[in-house]
Amino acid sequence: MKMRSAVPITVVKAIYIAASAALAILGTLFVFLPAEAIDALSKALGILMLVFAVARLFGYFTKDLYRLAFQYDLQFGILLMVLGMVMIVNPRQILNLTIIAMGIVTLADALFKLKIALDSKKFGISQWWLILAAAALAAVIGVFAVFSPWDNAKALAVIFGFSLIAEGLLNLTVAILTIKIVKNQYPDGVDEDGS
Repeated sequence: MKMRSAVPITVVKAIYIAASAALAILGTLFVFLPAEAIDALSKALGILMLVFAVARLFGYFTKDLYRLAFQYDLQFGILLMVLGMVMIVNPRQILNLTIIAMGIVTLADALFKLKIALDSKKFGISQWWLILAAAALAAVIGVFAVFSPWDNAKALAVIFGFSLIAEGLLNLTVAILTIKIVKNQYPDGVDEDGS
């Protein structure tokens, strides 16, 4: 029986990690340079969201060993794709809506990642608590972004930045801890005796 190639999962994991790190870096720029960030970085973020959406969609259809990291990525990939297109087309006029939408995305992703943390514990991943902690932090920031009390564009950009940082770090933690690449992997449905 022919073994399954580890190349697709390796590529998806690398893109997932790079996109997660880029989200956190962009979030940091929004926090420290809010005035400069709104227009230029909003478009860059829209493009990054599209890349991340594609990575999530590919990840959903890739068979990684535990099947933890990508189990909800079909839905989130589509949502990120729509949000990314909106960010590219009309960044400034929809800043409030985008922050609320990103807060909802961050909160929803954090809730799904809480389940992944608990599943990771069952799989015996010793650092499952890091996923749990990152998900809890992201959930708090997501709630704060959704119910943000400020109307000031700079303050909103900072809140948006914290949402991006939380989302980036959460996905980075999940990708590093749960996507396992096994080079000698047989297709699904094969028994140990090879039948």
